[in-house]
Amino acid sequence: MQDIQQAFNGRYKGAALTGDHAQMVANANARWEDSVGAFQDALQVQAGVVGNIEGARTTMDSLVSASQSATGALQATQAGNQLLALQSQQLADLTAAVAAQGRAQALQSARQAAEEAEGRERFRRFMGN
Repeated sequence: MQDIQQAFNGRYKGAALTGDHAQMVANANARWEDSVGAFQDALQVQAGVVGNIEGARTTMDSLVSASQSATGALQATQAGNQLLALQSQQLADLTAAVAAQGRAQALQSARQAAEEAEGRERFRRFMGN
């Protein structure tokens, strides 16, 4: 957490928004790269989740058939456990997708706030204050 806070402060707050022109440009580029990277990560995670859907559907159909044709309590329990495991995997996929999307949106919002603060600083300099 501390590393994240330091990196965030270094790019999105304070000196990152008030340095000389070259530093401000470099920090703006770094913030843009952070946002693009986060959106790329989100797209990759989402693509992985979508890619897993058909396999999960096939597996679920197979497990439901096995559960319905189970002849004993142990077979039925095992099929039920496998269905629960599949659901757990689907929940993990969904959690990863939501987290990746949330990270991308948070970085985008932070970038926009930093751009506004940087704009105010540039205006202040322009006006000679």
